[in-house]
Amino acid sequence: MKRANKYICYALSSLMLGGTISSCTKLDENVYSRIKNENFYKNKREVMQAALRPFTHMQAWLAPTGGNGFYYHSELSADQVAWPQKGRHGYDGGDHIRQHYHTWTSNEGRMRGAWELMWGGVGYVNNAIQDIEKLDITQIPDLKEEERAQIITQLKVMRAFHYIKIMDLWGNVPIATKVADPLNPETKPRAEVFAFIQKELEENVPKLPKTSAENIGQVSMAAGYAMLAELYLNAEKWSGKAMYDQCISVCNKIISGEAGGIGGAPKLASDLNSLFSNTNSENPESLFQFQYSRQAGFTFDWAGFYMSYDYMKEVLKVGYGGWNAFVVIPTAFDAYANNDLRKKEWFLFGPQYKFGTTIPVLGTEEYSGKPLVFVNSIRRESEGDKTSEGGMTKGEENSGARFNKYKSGTLDDPNYWENDYIIYRLTEIYFDKAEALMRKNGGTATQEAVDLINASRKRAFKDADWNANKYTTSTLTLNELLAERGREFIFEGKRRTDLIRFGKYITATWWDHKATNDKNKELYAVPMDQLAINPNLKQNPGY
Repeated sequence: MKRANKYICYALSSLMLGGTISSCTKLDENVYSRIKNENFYKNKREVMQAALRPFTHMQAWLAPTGGNGFYYHSELSADQVAWPQKGRHGYDGGDHIRQHYHTWTSNEGRMRGAWELMWGGVGYVNNAIQDIEKLDITQIPDLKEEERAQIITQLKVMRAFHYIKIMDLWGNVPIATKVADPLNPETKPRAEVFAFIQKELEENVPKLPKTSAENIGQVSMAAGYAMLAELYLNAEKWSGKAMYDQCISVCNKIISGEAGGIGGAPKLASDLNSLFSNTNSENPESLFQFQYSRQAGFTFDWAGFYMSYDYMKEVLKVGYGGWNAFVVIPTAFDAYANNDLRKKEWFLFGPQYKFGTTIPVLGTEEYSGKPLVFVNSIRRESEGDKTSEGGMTKGEENSGARFNKYKSGTLDDPNYWENDYIIYRLTEIYFDKAEALMRKNGGTATQEAVDLINASRKRAFKDADWNANKYTTSTLTLNELLAERGREFIFEGKRRTDLIRFGKYITATWWDHKATNDKNKELYAVPMDQLAINPNLKQNPGY
């Protein structure tokens, strides 16, 4: 059953709370109406609305629903997903091509959008903390002091999560805990930002409520420890100091059930699809998620980026098409063995038929009037090009395998398009712990690390194929762990971070991307207009 806070979040999506929401961008505007603080926080519901507002904002930059956020930059600059030009569509000023080639500049419009969205999220959190901290609790009869304290704790952990992602993209950034105070915060070294995040999480995560079916979608304990696991796993890169023991420790808190779980204690989903299905809201593998609901008007809309044109309505029996934007890079699709069930379940590939029939769906662009067949290449095959490796400007409407990891169900399904978006899941904690164990062991797999990875990998193979495909301590190398991490978490917005941690982001070659060996590209540029607005910001090296 969908939880009430999902509907509250939708109601909040266009609500501006009292007080000033501020980021590093100055916006001069005429305000024609305003809800003042003293007229707003009159009951517990209104306090919760303030606390939940950052959630409704965060979906715009974290989930694959907007083109200017963390997700876009994490996936399109890595080795699994690309947005190539396809015929006359998708050039878009070369934005996606520069992402793929790592030739972006400090004046990218989408990067400006990401900065504003993500720092705007910090502003929403800071505003809520400030307002709720100074409330006169005696004037809110249905709100207890312990409830207020818990809300503030959750908000501080949420702010730390924002900073993890901001630090990941830009490294050296300001630390702002109050709205417009100071007005122009100064850039801090990444190690100092890391220490701030670490302190915020370590102080507040143990105070969070244990994760349960009653607080799905909220910042609860298992979610907080998952954030710490990510922070510790990347600590050597982000702060210069390895923290693998700490990573293992918090992973154990999650795996053991000490931090709670939707089913009492988290457990791996038994199959490949249920965690991403339209009934995934209470899946026991999930640790932290965005709660969406089409019925409530707040849909997890992945269609624009990941669906091809309107003929996908016929293929999937759904009410949406897309922009024919994101495709799977050929080398990423080739990384799956043919008997890997993920290759069949999580992608659309080959001939496309009208749902439930063998009637071909017909193309509308380069293959207008011809059967649509998704192929594992990005080249002008309609013009007779069958031999070249193709490239980012040579795609066609059928180029590349396509996304089918989240499944909405059909139009007649009572749960049609009710999917939640999963931010952290138990499988990731297994991978985090396994990697930490291996790095502590000089890069060699321990049996415990092998068992952790095999626990999730087993879902991807039939019983008859399993013995030939399970890992051993000799076959699970660090390079193989990175490859398996890619196969398991494709489309989940994590690949850039993983490649950087493994030292592959600037040194590896894939499909139409050649290694840059430019260390400066491991961080994005601070947008030029932000440098003009705030004289205390410093540009990252190389820009």
